[in-house]
Amino acid sequence: MPCSLVWLKDDLRVSNNQALSALIEDQNTKKNAIYIYENDFYNYSEAQRWWLAKSLEIFKEKLKNLKISLDVIHEKTPKIFKKLIEDKFFNRVYWNKSCHINENKVEEDIKKILNNNNIFFKEFDANLLNPIQKIKKDDGTPFKVFTHYWKKAEQIYLKDNYEDNYKHNYKILKNSYQNLSKDKNILAIYPKKNWHKKFEKYWVPSEENAEKILNNFIKNSIEKYAVNRDIPSVNGTSKLSPYLKFGQISVQHIMRKLLEIKNKKIGYRKYINEIGWREFSHSLLYNFPEMEKCNLRKEFNNFKWNKDEKLFSKWKKGLTGYPIVDAGMRELYETGWMHNRVRMITASFLVKHLRIHWLEGEKYFRNTLLDFNTANNVSGWQWVAGTGADAAPYFRIFNPILQGEKFDKKGEYVKKWCPELINIPDDYLHKPWEMPDALQNEKNIIIGKTYPFPIVDHQQARNSALKAFQDLKK
Repeated sequence: MPCSLVWLKDDLRVSNNQALSALIEDQNTKKNAIYIYENDFYNYSEAQRWWLAKSLEIFKEKLKNLKISLDVIHEKTPKIFKKLIEDKFFNRVYWNKSCHINENKVEEDIKKILNNNNIFFKEFDANLLNPIQKIKKDDGTPFKVFTHYWKKAEQIYLKDNYEDNYKHNYKILKNSYQNLSKDKNILAIYPKKNWHKKFEKYWVPSEENAEKILNNFIKNSIEKYAVNRDIPSVNGTSKLSPYLKFGQISVQHIMRKLLEIKNKKIGYRKYINEIGWREFSHSLLYNFPEMEKCNLRKEFNNFKWNKDEKLFSKWKKGLTGYPIVDAGMRELYETGWMHNRVRMITASFLVKHLRIHWLEGEKYFRNTLLDFNTANNVSGWQWVAGTGADAAPYFRIFNPILQGEKFDKKGEYVKKWCPELINIPDDYLHKPWEMPDALQNEKNIIIGKTYPFPIVDHQQARNSALKAFQDLKK
């Protein structure tokens, strides 16, 4: 007997999951879920392979409790659907649209296959506040300026008053993830290198944990978010981004919880705007897909980038000699996440101090960030590089010394991730190369030995970047 099917992608949750709800309410007694793992989508996303595999292990147990079997399949998606149709495995299928343009193309291919075989399907909205095609200027063209985009997008969302119609209180497993069954197809997703195993210390990729983090953030952190979001030593951000990426929480659910806050202070407004930036980034990539690999501002196509593998390697390893930059890069490698303020500092250092193409940094973040998604990553890098929509101007060059002094004044963040600087005096915290030799020996911090000299001089690098920018305009 054919089953009803839910095709899972980045929507590994039970609550607020329209496609899964449709499957559960379907009249067919036999219900299955499939997750199709295409290696090409994760070829350069090693860190996320850990999150995905762990998430699928947990979600398989939750679905089992709902009497839904989950099959994880390694193959190209169209090929699998053709095979399942040939085997008469299912006669109805539901899915939630992806946020990402490359996967949208796959969905269109699947719809053609299903239509050609007269198979019923229903697709639901992606994990966004508004359907991505809906937000346009009055003349029908896409927005390129965030403030104008978000003013309209937020108004449309609030006007339509989207209801949380798909919140079901199904009986689900809780805190029972210690002895997960080992599915060989899930195990095959894990990265081959063992560096990812330390992520277990920092993350539990489950729906329940996402809800716990959201509630804790609203209760304890959102009021001071406007200030604390810029201080990397403070737990001032929500850290919900990887859960949003894999759909262990829906942005609709987050928004509705935020709207319930009675005393909406500036922290609330700042956090709402961050949700807006996520929406804006997806809109940009949808309307300008070329920006995934190319400068949105074409005048930067002639910019003189450097190719220096030695400098790039030192940046990746957190050995630039600038403590705030090095702390960020080490946090990323250790935890699969980096504080947002420090993301801007480290990215600016790469594209402006080292003048290495933003695509190289984007590729490295793609491989190491647990919360990577194409739209956010690409638009973020192009914003820093000055090549994107509504971007920071190229001549805005972060001074890593001043950034460290302003946002990590006491060095708590730097000393956590660069422990060789644990005893450094405050006066030299963000410019350790200025320490006198006698003090270096006394503190056992030998610049050039226990901690590196700066790989570039800030002022010289700044001047070179500005000259390259001026040459571009000639």
